[in-house]
Amino acid sequence: MPDTVTGRAGPGPMFAATTRAHCETVLRSFYDFHLEVGTGPIINPFPTRRERRRLPASAGGPVRSVPGGRYRPSVPVRVPGRIPDARFDELFAALRHHRDRALLAFWVSNGVRAEGWLTCRQRDALPGEQLLGVVRKGARAYQQVPSAADAFVWLRLYQEEAWRAGVPRGPGRWLWWALRPPFRPLTYHAARAMFGRANRWLGANWTLHDLRRTAAYRMARDPKLALTDVQWVLGHAHLSTTQIYLPAGREEIIDAVRAHHERASCEAQVVAVSSSSPPTVSPRRGRCAR
Repeated sequence: MPDTVTGRAGPGPMFAATTRAHCETVLRSFYDFHLEVGTGPIINPFPTRRERRRLPASAGGPVRSVPGGRYRPSVPVRVPGRIPDARFDELFAALRHHRDRALLAFWVSNGVRAEGWLTCRQRDALPGEQLLGVVRKGARAYQQVPSAADAFVWLRLYQEEAWRAGVPRGPGRWLWWALRPPFRPLTYHAARAMFGRANRWLGANWTLHDLRRTAAYRMARDPKLALTDVQWVLGHAHLSTTQIYLPAGREEIIDAVRAHHERASCEAQVVAVSSSSPPTVSPRRGRCAR
Protein backbone atom coordinates (compact mmCIF):
# COMPACT_ATOMS: atom_id res chain seq x y z
CA MET A 1 0.00 0.00 0.00
CA PRO A 2 1.55 3.33 -1.01
CA ASP A 3 2.30 5.83 1.73
CA THR A 4 -0.25 8.68 1.82
CA VAL A 5 2.47 11.33 2.25
CA THR A 6 5.27 10.16 -0.04
CA GLY A 7 3.27 8.03 -2.48
CA ARG A 8 5.92 5.34 -2.13
CA ALA A 9 5.07 1.72 -1.44
CA GLY A 10 6.55 0.17 1.67
CA PRO A 11 8.51 -3.09 1.86
CA GLY A 12 6.64 -5.97 0.25
CA PRO A 13 6.85 -9.76 0.73
CA MET A 14 9.52 -10.03 -1.99
CA PHE A 15 12.75 -8.20 -2.71
CA ALA A 16 12.57 -5.28 -5.14
CA ALA A 17 13.68 -5.81 -8.74
CA THR A 18 16.71 -3.54 -8.21
CA THR A 19 17.82 -5.63 -5.22
CA ARG A 20 17.47 -8.89 -7.16
CA ALA A 21 19.36 -7.44 -10.11
CA HIS A 22 22.18 -6.29 -7.85
CA CYS A 23 22.44 -9.73 -6.23
CA GLU A 24 22.53 -11.40 -9.65
CA THR A 25 25.36 -9.12 -10.76
CA VAL A 26 27.36 -9.81 -7.61
CA LEU A 27 26.96 -13.58 -7.89
CA ARG A 28 27.76 -13.65 -11.61
CA SER A 29 30.90 -11.56 -11.04
CA PHE A 30 31.91 -13.78 -8.12
CA TYR A 31 31.78 -16.95 -10.20
CA ASP A 32 33.47 -15.24 -13.18
CA PHE A 33 36.39 -14.34 -10.93
CA HIS A 34 36.80 -17.88 -9.64
CA LEU A 35 36.49 -19.29 -13.14
CA GLU A 36 39.29 -17.00 -14.25
CA VAL A 37 41.65 -17.98 -11.42
CA GLY A 38 40.66 -21.65 -11.60
CA THR A 39 39.20 -22.01 -8.10
CA GLY A 40 35.53 -22.34 -8.96
CA PRO A 41 33.17 -24.56 -10.94
CA ILE A 42 33.69 -25.17 -14.62
CA ILE A 43 30.38 -23.48 -15.46
CA ASN A 44 29.06 -20.21 -14.09
CA PRO A 45 25.62 -20.91 -12.55
CA PHE A 46 24.66 -17.30 -13.37
CA PRO A 47 25.68 -17.02 -17.05
CA THR A 48 25.18 -14.06 -19.32
CA ARG A 49 22.32 -14.11 -21.79
CA ARG A 50 22.82 -15.99 -25.02
CA GLU A 51 23.38 -14.05 -28.21
CA ARG A 52 20.26 -13.56 -30.27
CA ARG A 53 20.25 -13.14 -34.05
CA ARG A 54 18.08 -10.56 -35.74
CA LEU A 55 18.20 -12.49 -39.02
CA PRO A 56 19.03 -16.11 -39.88
CA ALA A 57 22.70 -16.90 -40.27
CA SER A 58 22.19 -17.69 -43.95
CA ALA A 59 20.99 -14.14 -44.55
CA GLY A 60 24.17 -12.71 -43.07
CA GLY A 61 22.31 -10.68 -40.46
CA PRO A 62 24.17 -9.03 -37.58
CA VAL A 63 24.44 -10.81 -34.26
CA ARG A 64 23.20 -8.85 -31.27
CA SER A 65 24.62 -9.54 -27.82
CA VAL A 66 22.15 -8.87 -25.01
CA PRO A 67 23.84 -7.45 -21.88
CA GLY A 68 23.14 -8.72 -18.40
CA GLY A 69 22.60 -12.14 -16.95
CA ARG A 70 20.19 -14.84 -18.06
CA TYR A 71 18.43 -14.76 -14.68
CA ARG A 72 18.57 -10.98 -14.26
CA PRO A 73 15.12 -9.44 -13.69
CA SER A 74 13.88 -6.48 -15.68
CA VAL A 75 14.43 -3.28 -13.73
CA PRO A 76 11.99 -0.43 -14.45
CA VAL A 77 13.50 2.95 -15.26
CA ARG A 78 12.29 5.41 -12.64
CA VAL A 79 12.97 9.04 -11.91
CA PRO A 80 14.91 9.30 -8.61
CA GLY A 81 12.59 10.15 -5.74
CA ARG A 82 12.97 13.42 -3.90
CA ILE A 83 11.25 15.34 -1.14
CA PRO A 84 9.06 18.21 -2.42
CA ASP A 85 9.77 21.59 -0.90
CA ALA A 86 6.52 21.76 1.06
CA ARG A 87 7.06 18.27 2.48
CA PHE A 88 10.64 19.10 3.37
CA ASP A 89 9.45 22.13 5.35
CA GLU A 90 7.09 19.85 7.28
CA LEU A 91 9.89 17.38 7.91
CA PHE A 92 12.27 20.12 9.05
CA ALA A 93 9.63 21.52 11.42
CA ALA A 94 9.19 18.08 12.99
CA LEU A 95 12.81 18.01 14.19
CA ARG A 96 13.34 18.80 17.88
CA HIS A 97 17.07 19.55 18.19
CA HIS A 98 19.52 21.97 16.59
CA ARG A 99 21.84 19.06 15.73
CA ASP A 100 19.16 17.37 13.65
CA ARG A 101 18.27 20.64 11.90
CA ALA A 102 21.93 21.25 11.09
CA LEU A 103 22.33 17.73 9.69
CA LEU A 104 19.30 18.06 7.39
CA ALA A 105 20.32 21.55 6.30
CA PHE A 106 23.75 20.24 5.23
CA TRP A 107 22.37 17.11 3.59
CA VAL A 108 19.87 18.98 1.46
CA SER A 109 22.29 21.79 0.54
CA ASN A 110 24.91 19.68 -1.26
CA GLY A 111 23.83 16.04 -1.18
CA VAL A 112 26.89 14.52 0.49
CA ARG A 113 26.23 10.94 1.59
CA ALA A 114 25.49 10.27 5.24
CA GLU A 115 28.76 8.39 5.73
CA GLY A 116 30.69 11.46 4.60
CA TRP A 117 29.02 13.83 7.04
CA LEU A 118 29.43 11.57 10.04
CA THR A 119 33.23 11.42 9.63
CA CYS A 120 33.69 15.20 9.84
CA ARG A 121 35.88 16.79 12.51
CA GLN A 122 35.29 20.17 14.09
CA ARG A 123 38.19 21.64 12.13
CA ASP A 124 36.49 20.69 8.86
CA ALA A 125 33.75 23.32 9.25
CA LEU A 126 34.74 26.68 7.71
CA PRO A 127 31.72 28.98 8.15
CA GLY A 128 33.53 32.04 6.76
CA GLU A 129 34.06 30.27 3.44
CA GLN A 130 30.86 28.19 3.62
CA LEU A 131 32.88 24.99 3.19
CA LEU A 132 32.78 21.70 5.02
CA GLY A 133 35.44 19.03 4.52
CA VAL A 134 34.22 15.46 4.05
CA VAL A 135 35.77 12.10 3.19
CA ARG A 136 34.27 10.76 -0.02
CA LYS A 137 32.95 7.25 -0.41
CA GLY A 138 35.02 4.81 -2.46
CA ALA A 139 38.36 6.54 -2.97
CA ARG A 140 38.23 7.98 0.57
CA ALA A 141 39.46 11.30 -0.80
CA TYR A 142 39.12 14.43 1.31
CA GLN A 143 37.08 17.18 -0.33
CA GLN A 144 35.74 20.56 0.77
CA VAL A 145 32.20 21.02 -0.46
CA PRO A 146 30.22 24.29 -0.46
CA SER A 147 27.14 24.43 1.74
CA ALA A 148 24.26 26.79 2.36
CA ALA A 149 24.75 29.64 4.82
CA ASP A 150 21.74 28.66 6.94
CA ALA A 151 23.29 25.21 7.47
CA PHE A 152 26.24 26.85 9.25
CA VAL A 153 23.82 28.90 11.36
CA TRP A 154 22.14 25.73 12.60
CA LEU A 155 25.57 24.15 13.09
CA ARG A 156 26.68 27.01 15.33
CA LEU A 157 23.49 26.83 17.40
CA TYR A 158 24.03 23.09 17.82
CA GLN A 159 27.70 23.48 18.78
CA GLU A 160 26.99 26.13 21.43
CA GLU A 161 24.28 23.94 22.90
CA ALA A 162 26.45 20.81 22.79
CA TRP A 163 29.52 22.46 24.32
CA ARG A 164 27.47 23.77 27.23
CA ALA A 165 26.22 20.23 27.82
CA GLY A 166 29.80 18.88 27.98
CA VAL A 167 30.52 17.61 24.47
CA PRO A 168 34.33 17.47 23.87
CA ARG A 169 35.64 20.52 22.07
CA GLY A 170 38.72 20.70 19.84
CA PRO A 171 39.81 20.80 16.19
CA GLY A 172 40.43 17.06 16.06
CA ARG A 173 37.21 16.10 17.82
CA TRP A 174 34.21 14.71 15.98
CA LEU A 175 31.70 17.22 14.67
CA TRP A 176 28.52 15.26 15.34
CA TRP A 177 27.77 13.76 18.75
CA ALA A 178 24.99 12.00 20.62
CA LEU A 179 22.71 14.36 22.50
CA ARG A 180 22.88 12.67 25.90
CA PRO A 181 25.79 11.48 28.06
CA PRO A 182 27.87 9.45 27.85
CA PHE A 183 28.72 11.55 24.79
CA ARG A 184 29.90 9.51 21.81
CA PRO A 185 30.23 10.18 18.08
CA LEU A 186 26.99 10.03 16.14
CA THR A 187 26.63 6.84 14.10
CA TYR A 188 24.71 6.21 10.91
CA HIS A 189 22.13 4.09 12.73
CA ALA A 190 21.53 6.86 15.28
CA ALA A 191 21.07 9.42 12.47
CA ARG A 192 18.69 7.05 10.74
CA ALA A 193 16.72 6.61 13.96
CA MET A 194 16.48 10.39 14.32
CA PHE A 195 15.12 10.65 10.79
CA GLY A 196 12.72 7.79 11.47
CA ARG A 197 11.21 9.60 14.46
CA ALA A 198 10.44 12.63 12.29
CA ASN A 199 8.95 10.31 9.67
CA ARG A 200 6.66 8.67 12.21
CA TRP A 201 5.46 12.06 13.39
CA LEU A 202 4.47 12.91 9.79
CA GLY A 203 3.32 9.42 8.87
CA ALA A 204 5.85 9.30 6.01
CA ASN A 205 8.55 6.91 4.84
CA TRP A 206 11.29 9.22 3.52
CA THR A 207 14.86 7.93 3.68
CA LEU A 208 18.19 9.62 4.33
CA HIS A 209 19.17 9.04 0.72
CA ASP A 210 16.11 11.05 -0.37
CA LEU A 211 17.87 14.10 1.07
CA ARG A 212 20.79 13.52 -1.32
CA ARG A 213 18.38 13.08 -4.22
CA THR A 214 16.57 16.27 -3.24
CA ALA A 215 19.82 18.25 -3.22
CA ALA A 216 20.86 16.72 -6.55
CA TYR A 217 17.50 17.57 -8.13
CA ARG A 218 17.58 21.18 -6.90
CA MET A 219 21.09 21.77 -8.20
CA ALA A 220 20.60 19.95 -11.51
CA ARG A 221 17.43 21.93 -12.27
CA ASP A 222 19.15 25.27 -11.70
CA PRO A 223 19.85 26.69 -15.19
CA LYS A 224 22.64 28.92 -13.83
CA LEU A 225 24.58 25.97 -12.36
CA ALA A 226 26.65 23.84 -14.73
CA LEU A 227 25.90 20.13 -14.64
CA THR A 228 29.61 19.35 -14.34
CA ASP A 229 29.69 21.45 -11.16
CA VAL A 230 26.80 19.40 -9.78
CA GLN A 231 28.72 16.23 -10.69
CA TRP A 232 31.74 17.45 -8.73
CA VAL A 233 29.68 18.33 -5.64
CA LEU A 234 27.84 14.99 -5.67
CA GLY A 235 31.03 13.03 -6.28
CA HIS A 236 29.73 11.16 -9.33
CA ALA A 237 32.33 9.38 -11.42
CA HIS A 238 30.27 9.75 -14.61
CA LEU A 239 28.22 12.68 -15.86
CA SER A 240 25.48 10.29 -16.98
CA THR A 241 24.76 9.54 -13.32
CA THR A 242 24.14 13.23 -12.65
CA GLN A 243 21.91 13.57 -15.71
CA ILE A 244 19.22 11.32 -14.24
CA TYR A 245 18.24 14.22 -11.98
CA LEU A 246 17.45 16.54 -14.91
CA PRO A 247 13.89 15.36 -15.73
CA ALA A 248 11.13 17.17 -13.86
CA GLY A 249 9.50 15.46 -10.93
CA ARG A 250 5.88 14.39 -10.69
CA GLU A 251 4.79 17.56 -8.89
CA GLU A 252 6.42 19.88 -11.45
CA ILE A 253 4.88 17.96 -14.35
CA ILE A 254 1.41 18.13 -12.80
CA ASP A 255 1.75 21.86 -12.14
CA ALA A 256 3.01 22.47 -15.69
CA VAL A 257 0.12 20.54 -17.25
CA ARG A 258 -2.40 22.37 -15.05
CA ALA A 259 -0.91 25.68 -16.13
CA HIS A 260 -1.16 24.53 -19.75
CA HIS A 261 -4.89 23.81 -19.38
CA GLU A 262 -5.45 27.14 -17.64
CA ARG A 263 -3.72 28.98 -20.48
CA ALA A 264 -5.77 27.10 -23.06
CA SER A 265 -8.99 27.88 -21.21
CA CYS A 266 -7.97 31.53 -20.88
CA GLU A 267 -7.23 31.82 -24.59
CA ALA A 268 -10.59 30.23 -25.45
CA GLN A 269 -12.39 32.74 -23.23
CA VAL A 270 -10.49 35.62 -24.85
CA VAL A 271 -11.63 34.51 -28.29
CA ALA A 272 -15.21 34.05 -27.10
CA VAL A 273 -15.60 37.48 -25.46
CA SER A 274 -13.31 39.57 -27.66
CA SER A 275 -16.29 41.29 -29.25
CA SER A 276 -17.93 42.25 -25.96
CA SER A 277 -15.67 43.12 -23.03
CA PRO A 278 -11.90 42.62 -22.77
CA PRO A 279 -10.84 39.90 -20.32
CA THR A 280 -8.52 40.43 -17.40
CA VAL A 281 -6.15 37.95 -15.82
CA SER A 282 -6.36 37.14 -12.15
CA PRO A 283 -2.94 37.82 -10.57
CA ARG A 284 -3.35 35.00 -8.07
CA ARG A 285 -4.26 32.01 -10.21
CA GLY A 286 -3.67 33.22 -13.76
CA ARG A 287 -7.28 32.53 -14.79
CA CYS A 288 -9.28 34.78 -17.04
CA ALA A 289 -12.01 36.91 -15.55
CA ARG A 290 -14.35 39.44 -17.02
